[in-house]
Amino acid sequence: MTSTDQPPTPAVTITSFGYGHQPDERAPDAHLTLDLRQHFRDPHVDPAMRELTGRDQEVITMVLSTPGIPALIAATVAAARAFCSGPTAGPLHIAAGCVGGWHRSYVVASALGTLLAELDPAVVHLHVDRPVIRRPAPQS
Repeated sequence: MTSTDQPPTPAVTITSFGYGHQPDERAPDAHLTLDLRQHFRDPHVDPAMRELTGRDQEVITMVLSTPGIPALIAATVAAARAFCSGPTAGPLHIAAGCVGGWHRSYVVASALGTLLAELDPAVVHLHVDRPVIRRPAPQS
């Protein structure tokens, strides 16, 4: 490869992000966007989990054991394979977002990357190294 050659664009890019770190809380442009904020348990509300990330086994276990998450991951894998098998298949971008990009989106994006390994995806975690988003405790 010469200095003017560009590396090939990956067939699949999977991005985890935090809506709270995005301008106007908008998701990045993607073909498939998973908004994990409202429908799935948030590890952030547990003070013991708040400073951990999707790199930590406790968070991985909690997110992957959340009802609905395994089915959502499986459905997204099937959708990604369908997109990539189309007659005019081009690069596919999947985005997974939660509030801060530390827990749910990180784990889901990582799981998708593992399960779509045959497509050699690029997995990008946009906000895992940003500060924790401080928010009020949930009302009981």
